[in-house]
Amino acid sequence: MRIHVTHAHLLRYYMLFLCAFPTLAVGQSSETGSSIPSDVPTIHVETQLVTVDVTVRDKNAQPVHGLNRDDFTVVDGSQTQTIRNFEEKSLQKASSVGQALPPLPPGTFSDYSPFSADGPLNILLLDSLNTSMADQGYVRYQLQQYVKKAKPGTKIAIFGLSRRLYMLQGFNSDPEILKDVVEHKLISRPSNLLDDALGSGSNPDAASDIAASGMSNLQDAGGLPIASVISNMQQFEADEKAAATQMRIQYTLDAFNALAHYLSAFPGRKNLIWFSSSFPLNVLLDPTMATSALGLENDQDEFRETSSLLSKAEVAVYPLDARGLVADATFSAATRKGDPFGTRSSSLLLEQSSEHATMNQIAEDTGGKAFYNTNDLATAVQNAIDSGSNYYTLTYNPTSRKSGYRTLHVALNGKLSIAGYSLEYRHGYFTDNHLGGSIASTMPSHGSDGQSSVEKKFNYVRVAMAHGAPTPQDILFKVRVLAAGAHLEQTLAQNNTENSARTIKPPFRRYSIDMAAVPDDFQLSLNKDGNRTGSLEFSVLLYDSDGTLLNSTGKAVTLDLTPERFRQFLTGVNGHFEISVPVKAGDLFLRIGVHDIPSNKVGVVEVPISSVAKLPPLPSSQTRPSR
Repeated sequence: MRIHVTHAHLLRYYMLFLCAFPTLAVGQSSETGSSIPSDVPTIHVETQLVTVDVTVRDKNAQPVHGLNRDDFTVVDGSQTQTIRNFEEKSLQKASSVGQALPPLPPGTFSDYSPFSADGPLNILLLDSLNTSMADQGYVRYQLQQYVKKAKPGTKIAIFGLSRRLYMLQGFNSDPEILKDVVEHKLISRPSNLLDDALGSGSNPDAASDIAASGMSNLQDAGGLPIASVISNMQQFEADEKAAATQMRIQYTLDAFNALAHYLSAFPGRKNLIWFSSSFPLNVLLDPTMATSALGLENDQDEFRETSSLLSKAEVAVYPLDARGLVADATFSAATRKGDPFGTRSSSLLLEQSSEHATMNQIAEDTGGKAFYNTNDLATAVQNAIDSGSNYYTLTYNPTSRKSGYRTLHVALNGKLSIAGYSLEYRHGYFTDNHLGGSIASTMPSHGSDGQSSVEKKFNYVRVAMAHGAPTPQDILFKVRVLAAGAHLEQTLAQNNTENSARTIKPPFRRYSIDMAAVPDDFQLSLNKDGNRTGSLEFSVLLYDSDGTLLNSTGKAVTLDLTPERFRQFLTGVNGHFEISVPVKAGDLFLRIGVHDIPSNKVGVVEVPISSVAKLPPLPSSQTRPSR
């Protein structure tokens, strides 16, 4: 569902600006908010609105402009739909950056980001988890070429993926800033879950092959036939490879889910350009793991649900093969050596075919396009951005109330249907009543580790609170971070939990953390007795520059609000905490989050300690003694 920035939304942002930091709040007391009553009307919308972005290209792959509502037919499942709203979007029609908040005082930060309501946002995802070192270097070089000639005004954010997602640069259209990120932040990282992490082009011989060669003259080993020993080793290797692939699938899906949450706060279309040399989200069974029970797992359902989350956030995925033009494995000397019958080359061909099918599938499911077998990655990036910047937006209310996954088909009418035009759009979606009504309310399950769906849902908070990860703004809030006093201390502040695996040494500076959140971002249930109930939690985590957790504090709060307390709640949700920071530990970062447990909405702000270390401390009247 598309959400436009309206006057009501701007009022919500300015409500955040007006929220005062209380002297006493959740961190020290069960009281929340102030005593000024307020009544806020609630609007409930039951009808689902489906949005489909459609890119139309001519025979020369150029965008087609000037079409109208009557030129399109949308079929949901088997039923033709009535198009309620229709709009053409193009790069030339993009608006400027959205409304900014008034300047915040020193030491005060917000998770609000100004954005364009119409112009597309572009995300470059550099995937070192699934990409060899050699290919990562090639991608970096190609991106250097791209940013030199990027079109002015193109809004781009850059993320990295290893075993977790990193935000390297938020949305920005300044070419110099983007050049600096590409030059200095795109650091190649080896993946220990890849067979050929360096990208040398040859894989080491398997232990079972070495054993088979060395034991060829033996009849048995330790009472077991040599054939059984070799078979057992092959089974172990297949299981080990399958486990590594499943881990890459897990980490990759986590990253895409985190991106879906983060990007859902921005209205309009987002184009996610995914650079990788391996695409593990297999919609087909992996033919290279046929001997492994682990390898027989089919991730299609989970893959589709992740694709649907991206689609609901209006994210079109453009997978881009970082290997460039891939030579036919049949003619590779590396595959022919020791493989006279072509067994390994045949396996590689099947693997490449499966990966290309995966690239096409995720692009098709989200309305993007896959790019592979090209060495000009810089041009491919520009083509992806152009494709995602010129499109038509169609919305409709589906006539069917059936829950679950529903297919979409969009076609051109009349003479346009035989004009040779190609259409790119998402080819299906999960209904709101299947996903719980919003992106933030449900996360797809991963694997079969016995966790309940509720436990799965809370994994997103762990991902969102990691150092360097995208900062979601499901909950709009601001935070003030200032030293609690001028003196250093030798002991940790009350309710601080030090990481037992990483001891931090005094002296410490104690920081005061005050939060204020917009109340209508929280989900409360109205009970028969007239009270409203809910639950939320505040978290303050201290990380070093490597992402190691050093110290933490926070609190979970159960709300049971009488009508009078509810009126107080509507004036603002506040929290106060104190955390001790070692002064001789290098670059440190505070990750501060607010989590509404019933809806699983999260708001996060990350604050470098260096940005507040030299600010004057809080006045003594607003500080509390260390305990």
